[in-house]
Amino acid sequence: MSNKLPYHIKTIQEFHQLRGLPAPEHPLISIIDYSVVTRLPDATSWTQQFYSISLKRTTNTKIKYGQQEYDFDRGVLFFIAPNQVFSISGNEQQPPQHTGWLLLIHPDFLWNTSLAKAIKQYDFFDYSVNEALFLSEKEETIINAIIENIHREYQNNIDKFTQQIIVSQLETLLSYSERFYNRQFITRKKSNHQILDRLEKLLTDYFESGELTKNGLPGVEYISQHLHVSPGYLRGLLKSLTGLSTQEHIHNRVIEKAKEKLSTTNLSVSEIAYELGFDRPQSFSRLFKIKTQLSPLEFRQSFR
Repeated sequence: MSNKLPYHIKTIQEFHQLRGLPAPEHPLISIIDYSVVTRLPDATSWTQQFYSISLKRTTNTKIKYGQQEYDFDRGVLFFIAPNQVFSISGNEQQPPQHTGWLLLIHPDFLWNTSLAKAIKQYDFFDYSVNEALFLSEKEETIINAIIENIHREYQNNIDKFTQQIIVSQLETLLSYSERFYNRQFITRKKSNHQILDRLEKLLTDYFESGELTKNGLPGVEYISQHLHVSPGYLRGLLKSLTGLSTQEHIHNRVIEKAKEKLSTTNLSVSEIAYELGFDRPQSFSRLFKIKTQLSPLEFRQSFR
């Protein structure tokens, strides 16, 4: 991505202008048919002050979002939150062919509704999300029907019920998306287990290299960055495959290492605690007891 500052799109109307589209029918929410979009923006990268959800198939075009680059030769459901940098590149020799739709939602539209705060809790709006959502034909039909309902509603005469009806449809859309993401975790077992294998190797290398003693326990951000996935994606993956959070997984590996040292060395509990990256032996002992129901000394004595 260029070192130039990204172009900042403040309104949905401005987005329409940049893409060569007619003015939006509603200032705070818009559904765009990708087949009528012919203009790529001139900026190398940009941000926008609104949410976007898209179901898109595009040839000869890639989008870079966070640390990940995606192509859209297959249909994917893709989510971008406000104020996040992304860029699109196309092949000038072969102009892109777009199909699908783009839903834009300004945060002001959600003001004073249940979704205003709740929308931030969905992991797929995470900045560094590692995977777009691939839909089956049946799933795509469900999502498209919701989008049609939203489109019809804001095209009608706007009244006091419009906002809540559309927000209800958006909540349904996000709930289905969450279900489909969970399905993707389950059905893409090979890819997911490869990430789990990389996590295990990353933790093993971290423990064996002396990083524990030098820098303490690795944090969730450190793990995510080195696996090139978002913290939210990693959390969802581990919950699906192991039932554990990322931190619980890290703690379990530390306790395994502690058991090894307690049973095979004469190091004191304090020495082991410091080697495992704990500033205070009491913190180590407390975590060990929570995980094993025994104190470190009680565990050691069980081997003697």
